[in-house]
Amino acid sequence: MPGSPQMAPLLGVLLMVAAMFTVPLVDGIAKHLSVAYTVLFLAWARCFAGAFWSLPFGIAAYRTQPLDRVSLRLQVLRTVLWLVAMTLYYAAIVRVPMADALGAYFISPIAVTVLARLLLKEHLTMRRVGAVGLGFIGVLIVVKPGAQMDIGMLCAAASGITWAFYIIVTRKVNQNVAPTITLAFQYLLGAVLLTPWVLSTLALPTWQVASLIALMGLFSVISHALEIAALRYAQASVLAPWMYAEIASATLVGYMLFEELPSALTWLGIAIIIAAGLILCVERDKLVPATPLAALRNQEG
Repeated sequence: MPGSPQMAPLLGVLLMVAAMFTVPLVDGIAKHLSVAYTVLFLAWARCFAGAFWSLPFGIAAYRTQPLDRVSLRLQVLRTVLWLVAMTLYYAAIVRVPMADALGAYFISPIAVTVLARLLLKEHLTMRRVGAVGLGFIGVLIVVKPGAQMDIGMLCAAASGITWAFYIIVTRKVNQNVAPTITLAFQYLLGAVLLTPWVLSTLALPTWQVASLIALMGLFSVISHALEIAALRYAQASVLAPWMYAEIASATLVGYMLFEELPSALTWLGIAIIIAAGLILCVERDKLVPATPLAALRNQEG
């Protein structure tokens, strides 16, 4: 029975994998639309569509759990960080294959570890230091810094670092606010903040484009719902390694839609990044049970 103690972690893992295979669908639609629309318009469209799907649930939860002043300020800050991270990532996937961009983006768990030490004064062991160093080597292999470095890879890495700051704020927000409120607030405020930037280029989309935008928002909300549900059945430390399934799904979507495949060197860097992330997962599990690494993306998309 799915609800039994024995089956619950397995159900959580299945839900997390389903979430990781849903997220690249959002990015794939954005990359497809980027041929005709700007990165800022795509970010706004995702926020607008996400608000359409999530706002009814957020309003229902807000009636019983309104935001206090501190929570409101944190919500605004995390939304701004999310918008910056999302816009940078869209700028990346417009220029480079999705799997390559995601490899550079996955500097984020490593950056979270460093920021948690600097800003939250969390304990930092030698194993965690080694994992951070190993992950950084992997990122250097993927990004290939130098005179010929692709601006798209730089945007992806910058997105991952911005997302790490976003996670630090999210950790505080999630302590007192229902996830449905956080999601609805994020999408709605994101749409409001981006509207002035897209007004000059905003044009009435065709029905086909409008349908794709609606799907982009729906897939985004579904991925969040799957991740939140996964965390109800399994601890975050159990789910954390499965977050890397997104690299496989992003590669699949990139190949099927755009005939993109990472190079052998990029795969090497991605493998090193995954190894470093798994080491960090094990270390977190030993030091702080159920640290929300697997929940790092449950508010991101």
